Amino acid sequence: MVVVMQERATEAQVEAVVAQLLEMGYAIHRSSGANRVVIGAVGGGHGDPALIGVREGVHEVLRISVPYKLASRTFKPENTVITIGDVRIGGDEVVVMAGPCSAENEAQVEASAIAVKRAGAKIFRGGAFKPRSSPYSFQGLGEDGLKMLRASADRHDLKLITEVMEIAQIEIVQQYADILQVGARNMQNYSLLRELGKVRKPVLLKRGLSATIEEWLMSAEYILAGGNREVMLCERGIRTFESYTRNTFDVSAIPVVQQLSHLPVIADPSHGTGRRDKVAAMARAAVAAGCDGLLIEVHCDPDHAQSDGAQSLFPNQFDQLMAELRIIAPAIGRSICVASVARRGWGR
Repeated sequence: MVVVMQERATEAQVEAVVAQLLEMGYAIHRSSGANRVVIGAVGGGHGDPALIGVREGVHEVLRISVPYKLASRTFKPENTVITIGDVRIGGDEVVVMAGPCSAENEAQVEASAIAVKRAGAKIFRGGAFKPRSSPYSFQGLGEDGLKMLRASADRHDLKLITEVMEIAQIEIVQQYADILQVGARNMQNYSLLRELGKVRKPVLLKRGLSATIEEWLMSAEYILAGGNREVMLCERGIRTFESYTRNTFDVSAIPVVQQLSHLPVIADPSHGTGRRDKVAAMARAAVAAGCDGLLIEVHCDPDHAQSDGAQSLFPNQFDQLMAELRIIAPAIGRSICVASVARRGWGR
């Protein structure tokens, strides 16, 4: 349930409510909105909830019918905004995260960072640990890749997002990354999600290959329940009977999730389509649908990339896409960072 305090409720009144809920056996999660304190009571408590409703300072007590308590808008009506330095995810700006699927070598990583910074991206994406369907495919460079990504991100004033695949990697990845990404295959790796709930860095949670929206939100609940409130959701396409594209990009999930949850929603049109010639169209559609950010693969030589080259944009294609998005975003009351004056990098 959710306990909404009165606007003028004192801290002593809030603490008294928290103490009684704890005594009743609930786990407590407190959220402060613009005018009120909201207390989420989660778990199998005992006693009569009506006793809470009559306490001093309490405005109302609400039952949450959905199973994802902390991710729901009942618990937190206002949008969650995740702040990383000067980057705000979930606010008025559509934040673009871009870069290669994998770090391959220093020259490739540096050229990619130059290209995405120039076009207006604020967050550099790149993998160092890669979950691949085949054990014979490129698996990433590990910590060496993390060092390359971090160094280039710092040189070009970019934040860094990269994937963590297992619990043992959390410690090392969070030393380098500003955002920890959970891939589609790990959306229901509950042991990993529980551990990420203890981390005090933002987590981007990708939708599973065949996951429903409720299952996706329940996975986010694992991280939130662990105490990490900086969670963002990433729509990256789902598996259907269609074979023309790599996945079926579910644009409708963006407004649906935003109605159900306060968490920022990021769109990944690269994995959503798996085709370079379809990425821009789906990115434009995602922004028009109201996404809070984009995750896009950009490579300076995608035809020779060691992973996901077919869905990676050339830098000049990314430049063009960013220019188009700057026309679309204002139509729905959003903005996108203007292009950088950084020197021209690679292109085609």
